[in-house]
Amino acid sequence: MKRSAGLGPVVVDVAGTRLGDEDRRRLAHPLVGGVVLFARNFSSRRQVSALCREIRGVRDPQLLIFVDHEGGRVQRFRKGFTAIEPMRTLGEQWDLDPLAACRQATEVGQTIGRELRAVGVDMSFTPVLDLDYGASSVIGDRAFHHDPRVVALLTRCLNHGLLLSGMANCGKHFPGHGYARADSHHEVPIDERGLETIVGRDAAPYGWLGDALAAVMPAHVVYPQVDDAPAGFSRIWLQQVLRERLGFRGVVISDDLTMAAAALAGDMLARGRAALAAGCDLVLVCNQPQLADELLAGLRWRAPRGFAARLEALRAR
Repeated sequence: MKRSAGLGPVVVDVAGTRLGDEDRRRLAHPLVGGVVLFARNFSSRRQVSALCREIRGVRDPQLLIFVDHEGGRVQRFRKGFTAIEPMRTLGEQWDLDPLAACRQATEVGQTIGRELRAVGVDMSFTPVLDLDYGASSVIGDRAFHHDPRVVALLTRCLNHGLLLSGMANCGKHFPGHGYARADSHHEVPIDERGLETIVGRDAAPYGWLGDALAAVMPAHVVYPQVDDAPAGFSRIWLQQVLRERLGFRGVVISDDLTMAAAALAGDMLARGRAALAAGCDLVLVCNQPQLADELLAGLRWRAPRGFAARLEALRAR
């Protein structure tokens, strides 16, 4: 198996259903470590499988390939793929029959992993661990449940299904996006609660799940009683809370640095530097290729200890 040594921390996207010259140039950059696919990159199973082979053919070692494929509103590949219900459906099933919900969650994980692996995708940014407070429109039915214990148990079952299919997982959005109303794609969400409240409730599943989580994506949410920076740019959240207090040892992947809430960290180069300095292993730059080029041109980076091994754990088996 080809190793991830030599891959960089920047995850970019590509323009269409096949690679163009600009895509190939960008993917060949030594600081690029992966590609995230969107609905615009998909027309059929055969096509997206060919695209994944093209991506892998650009560079050795192989680039990691990601997609947001949670189900419900957030399922990038449709035709030829099983339609996955939003995760709230599993929470509603739990309220009726917890054991049936656990079995169904495992089956959903297997389906997601099996179908994505078959076309060459390494990992879906799944599952959402945010709690369902009924307040956040961007989270909404993407959340399993309002009870963190239910979220943790259904996550463990879904992650087991992913594992059975040979796929890792990514819990998001740490420490929790469900309480804040604003959508971080367009605004800066603010959660005024204190550290102990958030860690004891919203972030609790991250601690309970332990090594059952392979990767974590932090929220572009500001928790001003803890830090003025959004969680994905905060050493307090990523180092002191996630790594030290909760004991997380996997990969930390930033949310998209082009989102409105990420602009608090400055221009694109400042955002990338801040996210990596805070503790992110990978940083996503989506839908604005000129900003990806800006980051790649200005970033100076040395792989931290354990980086290659952590990335290799994300690769589909």
